[in-house]
Amino acid sequence: MSDTAASPQSPAAPASAGGTAPVQARIDWAAFETHAGGVVSALRDYSRAVDASGLDKGLVELLKLRASQINGCAFCLQFHLNLARKLGLAQRQLDQLAAWRDSHAFSARERAALAWTEALTRMAAAPVEGSLYADLQAQFSEGEIANLTAAIAAINAWNRIAGALRFTPPGG
Repeated sequence: MSDTAASPQSPAAPASAGGTAPVQARIDWAAFETHAGGVVSALRDYSRAVDASGLDKGLVELLKLRASQINGCAFCLQFHLNLARKLGLAQRQLDQLAAWRDSHAFSARERAALAWTEALTRMAAAPVEGSLYADLQAQFSEGEIANLTAAIAAINAWNRIAGALRFTPPGG
C-alpha cells in the first residue's frame, strides 16, 4: 500500500468448475478505513515521508513488491505491481523478482536492498546478519539505509493489515 489506497472491490465471484474460489475478504478496504481511519491516515503519512526521502521510487516499489510476495499479500502485490508499471519498471525485473538472486536483471544496489528487504521481512525467523548490513553500506549512505529500513517496515505493516484481513486486490 502507499499514500493512496485502491477502492474496495465487490466480493470475488465463485471459481469456474474445477478451480477453487478466491478467498473472501474478512473486512473490506472501505470498512477498514471507516473503523481504523486514524491508522490509515498515520500509515499514509508514514508512506508519504518515505516517498519524500529521495529514495528512487522504482527501487522502493521493488522492495514493496518483494516483501508483499514473501508475506503473501495479494492486495499489496497487485497494488504495487500497478504502481511499478506506471513508473515504467522493466517487465524483466517484475517477472524475475521472486528469483532475483538468480537473475541478471538487478544491479548491485538493487540486490543489496532486496537482500535487506528479505532479512527484515523474515527477521522473526532468523537474525539480520552483519554481512547483509555491510553489503548495504557498500551501496547506500546511512540516510538511505534509514529510509530503506523505514520503507520496508511500512510495507510490512500494510501487508499484515491487508493480508490478514484479505482485502480484495485492486482490479480483482
